[in-house]
Amino acid sequence: MLDWLIIGGGIHGVHLACVLLGKAGVAPERLRILDPHERLLARWETCTATTGMEFLRSTAVHHVALDPHDLWHYARRHGFGEHAFLGRYQRPALDLFCDHSRAQIAAAGLDRLHVRGRASGLHRTETGWAVESDQGCLAARRVLLAISVTEQPRWPAWAATLRAAGGPVWHLYEPGFQRDVLPHGAVLAVIGGGISAVQVALALAHNAPGRVTLLMRHPLRVTDFDSPPGWLGPKNLRGFLAEPNLERRRAMIAGARQPGSVPDDVARSLRRAEQQGLLQVRRDQVQRALLRSDGAVDLELTEGTLRVGGVLLATGFEQHRPGGPWLDAAIAAYDLPLAPCGYPRVDRALRWAPGLYVTGALAELELGPAARNIAGARHAGERLAIAAAL
Repeated sequence: MLDWLIIGGGIHGVHLACVLLGKAGVAPERLRILDPHERLLARWETCTATTGMEFLRSTAVHHVALDPHDLWHYARRHGFGEHAFLGRYQRPALDLFCDHSRAQIAAAGLDRLHVRGRASGLHRTETGWAVESDQGCLAARRVLLAISVTEQPRWPAWAATLRAAGGPVWHLYEPGFQRDVLPHGAVLAVIGGGISAVQVALALAHNAPGRVTLLMRHPLRVTDFDSPPGWLGPKNLRGFLAEPNLERRRAMIAGARQPGSVPDDVARSLRRAEQQGLLQVRRDQVQRALLRSDGAVDLELTEGTLRVGGVLLATGFEQHRPGGPWLDAAIAAYDLPLAPCGYPRVDRALRWAPGLYVTGALAELELGPAARNIAGARHAGERLAIAAAL
């Protein structure tokens, strides 16, 4: 039997595996990471590369290693130049971050602890938990759910109807999507107003100048992060944690988040590209999409119609609790406590039930608005290191 089984091999799963091995003294042979992808962080790397991201939105101290300054040291040791960090918050370049993450995975031997499989069931046992998967059943004293929302992309109703009709519409975050599946030379519409939408629109426009329209419902919103930086530390979290009512905590999270926003450097790149005629930015909303006999699509907007050869959604993710049917079944079977919003009610150690822990979106009622981000992984690590030592 394992001491720890982590479900999810993304940023949270990798960082928390490093915490358990490096801070809590868990023996490598007693820990495994269950993840369906070919390697750890594969889903995260695919998503970031597909958007055309150049710099992360997070700061230089937010990464998968234990030492907050490790990314700085790694950049110096491996010859990354002065342009590897951007702006006042020293946001790291994507290639630096990925190189550093792979080095941490190798140094901790996490690839050897990766079980490539997908969870399909969760059952309580006398000594812990048993997790069913397509690779068999894994038993552990403690299970950590490091499940993200990236496998539940949000499809507007009109886009789902267009897809069902065989129309040329894709979601940036649907499994298996690559930009090269988009029709070559066609006029394209990118739907969305946040950082992913802007980044992928810029990447497409540089390859097909003048053939991309970025369609957004609201004016460009420029903010450094997707929630104010005070939520990264005690300044805002102290009051959040002092609030016992989880409905009010949910309201605080909703009020703090700044969806559909971009940092200043991305906003400047978009304005420059628009001035140069590389793309068009249109503020409007799709009401209906009609598939024409020639394969083109007419997007009926609030004001006018836009005819395109393909539609790429960058509309984010569904906000319902991640995990799916197998987690829903476990919640029902073991009466796992939920807040009114349907998300886990956990303690300060991120414990949902004896031997069952959560991080990421599942822990946001305890970790706050940044729970899903890299900063949230590090906050979870601080809590988990204490819990694991007990």
